[in-house]
Amino acid sequence: MEYQPRNKRLYKKAVEIFTLSRDISQYLVHDLAPLQNNTENPHIYFTGDIIRQSDSLATKIITAENQTFQDDRIKQANSLIRLTNRIYKNCERLEQVESNGKDFLPVLRKELRKFKRLQRNWMMTL
Repeated sequence: MEYQPRNKRLYKKAVEIFTLSRDISQYLVHDLAPLQNNTENPHIYFTGDIIRQSDSLATKIITAENQTFQDDRIKQANSLIRLTNRIYKNCERLEQVESNGKDFLPVLRKELRKFKRLQRNWMMTL
């Protein structure tokens, strides 16, 4: 039986962010993968980071809600805040890259801001 999160809007937004970051990353990788002057583009690793980190958002929500003690729930929620901030920062770094895909990063950052608003409300209910 699959766990149903209490805050479905926050969970759904986390899944949307994962999907969006995966699509953007796939688009960016094609531009960043070719070697430039026989060296790889160091920004290519940020594309993988946003996928890995955004994949963890939904898991962190479920983990926080499953904690028995409030202190543990708050600790997990704070971990989710740090994770969200890291994704946002990696988006800012990727916007400095010379790629056509960087035009989609503001969309992801906008969705992250919406997620942060939902997250603040969710933390009040923990």
